[in-house]
Amino acid sequence: MADEKVSSISKSKNLEEMADFWDSHSLADYDDEIEEVDMTFDPAARRTWIGIEPDLLADLRRIARERRVSTQTLINLWLSERVAQQKVQATSS
Repeated sequence: MADEKVSSISKSKNLEEMADFWDSHSLADYDDEIEEVDMTFDPAARRTWIGIEPDLLADLRRIARERRVSTQTLINLWLSERVAQQKVQATSS
């Protein structure tokens, strides 16, 4: 697909593939392919961190591993699904 974004070094099509690539490769091996860039970060755009009970987090990590996704991806997917359900329920009441 021409529209797919691919990481320039790892040729990854998503964050999970990119993470797998960099878990087994060193950035030092690609020094000639790296270019310096200017970046600024908006502190207001930070993500919010929420505490999760340790036993629940352990279960979430196990399920995420079984599904071969990150724990963050699994949690965001499940929360998105639940919020969508709540929206449907709210509009049908």
